[in-house]
Amino acid sequence: MAIDVPVELKVRGPAGPAPLRRPGSVRRTSTIDMRWPAGPGTQLRLTGRARDLLTPADESAPVVLAEDTMTVGVHPMTRTIEDISAHPPRSALSALVGARGGGNSRALLAEVMAGEAEAGTPLYLMLDDIAGASLIAGFAYSRWIPRPQLELAMASAPKRNMEGICTGFQPGSGALMPDGSSKWNHQVRPVGPLAREDDPLGWHDLEEITEISMRRARRIDVAVGDVIEIDSMFQDSSTVPEGGRVAVHEYLVRATADPVTGELLSLAADPRVLPYDECPLASAAVGAIVGTPLRELRAAVLKKFPGTAGCTHLNDAMRALAEVPALVASLRAR
Repeated sequence: MAIDVPVELKVRGPAGPAPLRRPGSVRRTSTIDMRWPAGPGTQLRLTGRARDLLTPADESAPVVLAEDTMTVGVHPMTRTIEDISAHPPRSALSALVGARGGGNSRALLAEVMAGEAEAGTPLYLMLDDIAGASLIAGFAYSRWIPRPQLELAMASAPKRNMEGICTGFQPGSGALMPDGSSKWNHQVRPVGPLAREDDPLGWHDLEEITEISMRRARRIDVAVGDVIEIDSMFQDSSTVPEGGRVAVHEYLVRATADPVTGELLSLAADPRVLPYDECPLASAAVGAIVGTPLRELRAAVLKKFPGTAGCTHLNDAMRALAEVPALVASLRAR
């Protein structure tokens, strides 16, 4: 039987396109598109794009502050990085080849790309997302491959016990099968374009994809007044055979931080699309991270919200705010 979820924590449906950019703000957008050029079950290819865009306070033309792209080849079973490149190029990336998606790759990433982390570059945001993107990519199969065919293919695969991995898979969750594996009844929602028709520059260029694929998208808006104001969005979506996209994960995260110390003053998570009824429960606990300096969020969130104390995807949405000080610095420099 599913665990009761308070009405105020239930998902509210997709938030829709990005809000209009505020004068005197900077916006970071990133996407990672996941595809299998040689067909399902072959090497997973990740194509990442990210951009920082300044919207001047005088409402003059927006300015691109930074832009990065990356391509990554990932083994479909082990999630091992088989090749990786970026533009502009970074020679240190070659050290990530052979790392397996997950804690292993993130630990190595923090060591090898420490300079990128310190600078809070758009590239580092995408590199940190390789672990999550390679984990959720296979969801697209459930939208494109007929259920009987998919179940037959999965029958020979080892079952993974998901119990205790996150809030959604806590003991007693309706998302779990008796053997601890996850159910396939994901609660998806159709979603429209990320960008607004009346603000085509609000997102970087987005590729129109019609074949089987997943996309992880992030938006982080930052403005500075009496406090640092942060409005961010995270979404995982799949293409579908009939056209368009459906989301399986979407959160809005809003926060404020001290403009001098960078410490979080407030943080609230708004669950918009999640696969199981219990998933939104994680959003009730995020206030426990208030008081943490923004720069420390990548490590602090993992320590504060392990296992059933957190949601894997909400954790990543909060961790992504670690680069906000870099966005604040670029805003102040202008």
